[in-house]
Amino acid sequence: MQRGDESRYLRRAIVNWRHALHPSGVSTPAEQRSSSREAAAPAPGSTIRAETLVRKFGERTALAGISLDVASGESFGLLGANGAGKTTFIRLVTGYLNPTAGSVVVDGLSPSHDPGAVQARIGFVPESSRLYPELGVEPYLRFAGGVRGLSGDSLHDAIEAAVERFQLEDVRRRPIGNLSKGFQQRVSLAQAFLHAPSLLIVDEPTNGLDPLQQAEVRDSLAALRGKCTVLLCTHDLNEARELTQRVAVLSQGQLVRCGETADVLSGSDPLALFRGDAGRQPAPGGAA
Repeated sequence: MQRGDESRYLRRAIVNWRHALHPSGVSTPAEQRSSSREAAAPAPGSTIRAETLVRKFGERTALAGISLDVASGESFGLLGANGAGKTTFIRLVTGYLNPTAGSVVVDGLSPSHDPGAVQARIGFVPESSRLYPELGVEPYLRFAGGVRGLSGDSLHDAIEAAVERFQLEDVRRRPIGNLSKGFQQRVSLAQAFLHAPSLLIVDEPTNGLDPLQQAEVRDSLAALRGKCTVLLCTHDLNEARELTQRVAVLSQGQLVRCGETADVLSGSDPLALFRGDAGRQPAPGGAA
């Protein structure tokens, strides 16, 4: 892609990305920075609290009164089979959806009522990476940083830090479409970390990757422990064991178990939790 074509492509793409990052209508980097300054998140990461959280789609209940806490700086896993309610929970945390009943807050802030302050804290890696294969890695990161309100030296420094953190130096000038799936997922992680989020949400990060690529991505995520709060959405039990300190297991929209990962997944048949055979947890799991 020629430089002029690349610039035009970036200008078109930025509109779509701003809408994707700010679905609640807060769309400008200036608003993000203002909200972030007004209520800065505590180090080393954000907290999440859900209380009797309900989300319905017509007659179907996707989440049925979920209550849980995620502590600052914690690596927390959200487990469950497809359709358990994991993606719905993520969308409520990011402000993409509003609760039908109950509440969820990030650092005490409501994603529904103060979306700018919440979204400024969040880095998001979706299951299907929203990458532009025609762009080189570095131009793409420049674009993603611009969407987040970074510019000048701060943008340059953020890109250099992300390239180093996710080991992208050897591919930074290559088109994204020419990279392996493992490297593409690293690029997706890098864009989510450019603005130093206090909450990183990662949805099925190794889905569709081969074993070597899975190991690469998991190593990248493991290196983030303690640097920010990580909410990992997965149905891979080994991934949860390797990367999380605590987990919540959802089944058909209900909270089945919540606690330390080793305890929750220590039974002879942990898949029973996915089926909901163990029964709903009698009391919400609190922050460790």
